[in-house]
Amino acid sequence: MNRDDPSAAGAAAAAKARSDREAIEDFALRDDYALNPTFVRQVMDAADRGDSARVRELVGALRPADVADLMGFVPPAYRAELIADLPRELLVEVLPELDDTIRDEVLDAVSPARIAEAVSDLDSDDAAAVLEDMEDDQRAAVLAAMSAPDRAAMETALAYPEDTAGRLMQREVMAAPQFWTVGQTIDHIRADRDELPEQFFDVYVVDPSYKPIGEVGLSRLLRAPRDTPLAELIRPVTEIDVDQDQEEVAYVFEKYNLISAPVVDDGGRLIGQITVDDIVDVLQEENQEDILALAGVGDVGRDAGVFDIVRSRFPWLVVNLFTALLASLVIGAFQDEIGRLVALAVLMPVVASIGGNAGTQALTVAVRSLATRELSAANSVRIVAREIAVGLINGVAFAVVIGLVAALWFRSAELGGVIAAAVTINLTAAALAGVLVPLTLHRMGRDPAVSSPVFVTATTDIVGFLSFLGLASLLLL
Repeated sequence: MNRDDPSAAGAAAAAKARSDREAIEDFALRDDYALNPTFVRQVMDAADRGDSARVRELVGALRPADVADLMGFVPPAYRAELIADLPRELLVEVLPELDDTIRDEVLDAVSPARIAEAVSDLDSDDAAAVLEDMEDDQRAAVLAAMSAPDRAAMETALAYPEDTAGRLMQREVMAAPQFWTVGQTIDHIRADRDELPEQFFDVYVVDPSYKPIGEVGLSRLLRAPRDTPLAELIRPVTEIDVDQDQEEVAYVFEKYNLISAPVVDDGGRLIGQITVDDIVDVLQEENQEDILALAGVGDVGRDAGVFDIVRSRFPWLVVNLFTALLASLVIGAFQDEIGRLVALAVLMPVVASIGGNAGTQALTVAVRSLATRELSAANSVRIVAREIAVGLINGVAFAVVIGLVAALWFRSAELGGVIAAAVTINLTAAALAGVLVPLTLHRMGRDPAVSSPVFVTATTDIVGFLSFLGLASLLLL
């Protein structure tokens, strides 16, 4: 190599810089792609020393998603400094990756002009996601700093309701008339690349009124001869209405294995597209919401304060308190019987506990089936009958085991028979409640993941105590 050749020296420097970045990234990420705690500590140490150059070197070696993770792992006091040291091109890619609560905090440390500059470089769907979480005054300041065309595009996107296709879509699309050839389409893509999405998978073929009549996948387009008309390559397209709920959009993508889909307005005209990367985020968000709802908690973020967490969990604990009091009233009605036969107090928790677990199993399956459209009015009778059969079989199986244990433990075959019957009744009731409660709430327009667990638990507790103590009072006392 000629050491006096500037181009060779530049290439060598670039290669060394690339090697250094790769070495830092290899150290920063563990085998499971989580950030190495030692790396996080090094970033914080550099920030404590005021060594901005080292901070930029460490953070700049990460990919955008890893930088977003880093923002979540460091204490809030470090985030403003880290975001200030990010180069513009990295800031553009990091903003959409941040958790909502962390992004709000980070954006407070960035000037409206810098945010506007970064947002203008994003695809419209990512830009809308960043702007929608801002406070009204901050959003207004950022919009005011944007160019008139970009500001108009953002105001249009933000005018659509949250959690709809209009808010989720990106306005940049690749559309072509059906009389174009493959060659004309490819030439258009190359000539107008700055006006097209950064990433797209399909060319939407439109009629003169700009309504989609089909689509051509890029792989099929590139394999066809240049003189082939698009009309010979198009395949049916699945359209998404602009006001469609994002959960329904995700269902359509999953059902038809879509990579992208055009979004149309009320008149059927093409106004944007949704791609599968957006749907992955929606599915993750909806799944997290369902999991948290089943536990009766909300997503308050990793930096939430104690009182924020308390407020998110307290209401459902209050509801659970009232249902527990109902179960206690049932027990109180049989306090004389319990006093006469202490074994009843010992065995009561067994009946309630196993019934609660059975109800949770049926409930979890039912909520998932409702979310994936596998459970509806068309098959509800069959599903309910199946769950009753499962509850009955499990009830009989556990009744035999628990009945024998109780009979041997308290030396009373009658007591064993009573608890066996109670377990059978409660597991059957648990399976029935686990399906009927979420199905009923769903038909009432309520979210079954939020409300069902409390009612199913109350049902299994009340039925369990009532069947066990009721049978005991009739047969044993």
